[in-house]
Amino acid sequence: MTEQQANLTDAQEKFAQALYDAYKSGNPLLESEWEGVVTDDDTAYRVQDRVMALKNQEVGGYKVSLTSEETQKMFDSDSPLYGQQVEDHFLKSPATVKLSDRMAALAEVELGFRAKEDLSPNDSLEDLMKKTTVCGTLEVPDSRFKDWFPNLSKYNVMSDCAVGGLVVYGEERDTDKVFATPEDAAKVHAELYFNGEKKDEGDSSEVLGNPLKSLQWLVAKLASQGKQFKKGQLVSSGTFVLPPKLAAGKWEAKFDHGFGTVELNVTD
Repeated sequence: MTEQQANLTDAQEKFAQALYDAYKSGNPLLESEWEGVVTDDDTAYRVQDRVMALKNQEVGGYKVSLTSEETQKMFDSDSPLYGQQVEDHFLKSPATVKLSDRMAALAEVELGFRAKEDLSPNDSLEDLMKKTTVCGTLEVPDSRFKDWFPNLSKYNVMSDCAVGGLVVYGEERDTDKVFATPEDAAKVHAELYFNGEKKDEGDSSEVLGNPLKSLQWLVAKLASQGKQFKKGQLVSSGTFVLPPKLAAGKWEAKFDHGFGTVELNVTD
């Protein structure tokens, strides 16, 4: 028995297995069939750990969700949450994916940070700037549950690796070369386009007031669980906009501050 299994009830182990099976098969789960199996944050993260163990792949990085007051209210939460992501679900822009390979995906505009060295919960925002690169990202959250957004319970979101799908990332630059001060990271503006038509726009200040604070929260949260944000790992730190449903066509996230355009082509 693995460490993750030892910390789960039989029902929670079955839940982790079902999430993994849905991840592999593309056949979504019904939330009603798993109601009440996970009822607290710690257990949800243990289920997530078990799902990641079943995937048996390196953790390439993370995504942080519920980083705005609006999304926290939608999922009845007072704090962000994170999901571990496998290495091959981080794609360099421009990327092409099949819609048929997704289950119920959305499109989000975010900033990504990659660690140039292991990160510490004692790191200040200035330290994190020195230790990371930054890039624009177009994240594609996806869930193993049918009709999940915005109705899925917070604990099932967490168990499902924070509804992790894909992260498409743009050019990476040293964070402390892009931003003169931590406050500048809160001043990035981006627009989301689909087939040349603007869908939405938003600012990095939507992400906990500053996406560097999202990174700092994640590093501290991981440390509280005996984990570490390691050199080479990338995080998509939180969405600037309320995400639309992914559809076949050309998606573009256009950023200022020299981040350029992150492109995702979605085929049928």
